Amino acid sequence: MSESSTSAQPDAREEGVQPRRVIITGADSGIGKASAVALAGPGRHVGLTWHTDEDGAERTAEEVRSLGATAHVRRLDLTDPQSGAAVVDELAGAMGGVDALVMSSGTGSSELLLDMDFATWREVVSVDLDGAFCCLQAAARHMVAGGTGGRIVAITSVHEHAPRVGAGPYCAAKGGLGLLVKVAALELAEHGITVNAVAPGEIATPMTGQEDESVMEGKERPGIPVARPGDAREIAAVVAFLCGPEAGYVNGASWAVDGGMLQMGPQAGSHLESHDWRRP
Repeated sequence: MSESSTSAQPDAREEGVQPRRVIITGADSGIGKASAVALAGPGRHVGLTWHTDEDGAERTAEEVRSLGATAHVRRLDLTDPQSGAAVVDELAGAMGGVDALVMSSGTGSSELLLDMDFATWREVVSVDLDGAFCCLQAAARHMVAGGTGGRIVAITSVHEHAPRVGAGPYCAAKGGLGLLVKVAALELAEHGITVNAVAPGEIATPMTGQEDESVMEGKERPGIPVARPGDAREIAAVVAFLCGPEAGYVNGASWAVDGGMLQMGPQAGSHLESHDWRRP
């Protein structure tokens, strides 16, 4: 044989992961929905999960299909964290594998620690951290078995990095998820799998008591440097980048997409009603 005929074929991982088979948890609204739409395209398979809003998930599926992708819709209740692995396995079977996982499912609470019962604590941590681990592990196993690498993106929060009064279990879970991302990034890199976090600030979604809507007008936020909440599509754009071949050298990072709020340190807060902080 000639030298050229015996040369090894390029490793599929070196050509860059193409997110042709994607799972997005919590895709019935908000950041999950926007991410599903951003990652849809002709010939792609997009697995969508929902917890309580089946109609919302079906609307997401319709939009995904309108972009030429095949949508696979499943219910996921991460108050039983291990069910996350079963749903990921089911979607991977339906799609023929997994190239990318976006973990957007989440819940929170608004209660001081002294007033909180253990059941509330466990529910938030189960969904936001335990459930994320189960989904990550299951998806990573499919990616390793597939041999072509993969992308995992966890939607955390600015409260991965900064505490908030009344959000003890949420902050603990998101902080833990941020470190889980870093450990997974180290352990999975040899398999061509990158793992990153996106840490949104206040985003106009149902989870923040708003609707999926444009935020460019009429939503002033003096306590955020860009003076408005974020749009879910602005988060989805970062998610799509991290899931694509161009982000192959981004691993173990946490991308704050918060309008600059974390840069304000202890004076930050979407609740502020004055721009006085802008002046010395």
